[in-house]
Amino acid sequence: QVQLAESGGGLVQAGGSLRLSCAASRSILSANNMGWYRQAPGKQRELVASITRVGSTNYADSVKGRFTISRVNAKNTVYLQMNSLKPDDTAVYYCNYQTYSGRYSDYWGQGTQVTVSS
Repeated sequence: QVQLAESGGGLVQAGGSLRLSCAASRSILSANNMGWYRQAPGKQRELVASITRVGSTNYADSVKGRFTISRVNAKNTVYLQMNSLKPDDTAVYYCNYQTYSGRYSDYWGQGTQVTVSS
C-alpha cells in the first residue's frame, strides 16, 4: 500500500498561480509513473501531467506551457506548479502513484480542491 498526501489547493484569481504537493509514503522511484489528475463537477477524471521513473514528462494539451510537474526524490514528493490559471482549471486535483509488476496498480490521494475565479 502507498499513502499519498496532497496539499496546496485553494482559491485563486484567474492569472494566478498555485503549487500542489504530493507526499508519498513509499519511495517515488518505486513508482513506474506518477501523475496529477483532475475532475471537475459532471466531468470525467482526466490526466493533467505525469512523470515517469526516468523523468520523462507528459502534459494535457490544455495545460502545456502553464503547468510543470517535478519531483524531489529525497522527499518522496511530486509537485505541480500551476501558472496562468484559468476558471476552466477549477477541479479536484488527485495525485496518482502507479506501479507495475506484471499488472498495473494505482494508488490515489484524497484530492485537493483548486478553484479559479474569473
